[in-house]
Amino acid sequence: LTPRRSTSSNLDSEVMRPIRVLVSKPGLDGRDRVAKVVAAALRDAGMEVIYTGLQQTPEMIATAAVQEDVDVVGLSILSGAHMTLFPRVRELMAEQGRDDILITGGGIIPKEDMAELQRLGIGQLFGPGTPTSALIDYIRAWFAERERQEAGVVCSGHCARKFESSKRSSKR
Repeated sequence: LTPRRSTSSNLDSEVMRPIRVLVSKPGLDGRDRVAKVVAAALRDAGMEVIYTGLQQTPEMIATAAVQEDVDVVGLSILSGAHMTLFPRVRELMAEQGRDDILITGGGIIPKEDMAELQRLGIGQLFGPGTPTSALIDYIRAWFAERERQEAGVVCSGHCARKFESSKRSSKR
C-alpha cells in the first residue's frame, strides 16, 4: 500500500502524496469523451489518474479501486442507471473494507436523484457544463479534510504526547 504521507524529522514539515483517482464508465454507455476530458484535467492538476475505459461493471470498478489503492472513484454515467450503479460500487467497496474512498461523478442526473445519492453516501455529483475546475477543487478539498482527520486520529495518542513534549523541550 502507498503511504498516505511521508514525514521528515520535523513534525511541521510534511510532503503530501498525489491524490489517486480512478475514472470509469460503468454500464453499457459507449460515449467516453467527457470521461477522458475529466481524466486529463485531473492529471493536469497533479493527480494520479487511472482510466478504466468503457463498459465497466460495478465489480470491475470496485476491484480496480481497491487494487490501485485510490482515494477517489469518479463515475461518468449518461445511461440513466445512476441510482443503481453508484450505490452498487459503494456497496462493493465497503464489502472490501474501503468505504473511505470518495465516490463522485457526473452525467445526466436529475437534482432530486443527486440529493438521494448524496444521502446514501455518494459525494458531490456534477452535471453537464460544470467546469472541470469545480471537480478538481471539490476533490482537493475533500482530500485535504480527510488528511486532516486522519492526522488527528493518528496523532491523538502517542504522537500527540510526543509533539507536546517536543514543544516543551524547545522552550527550555
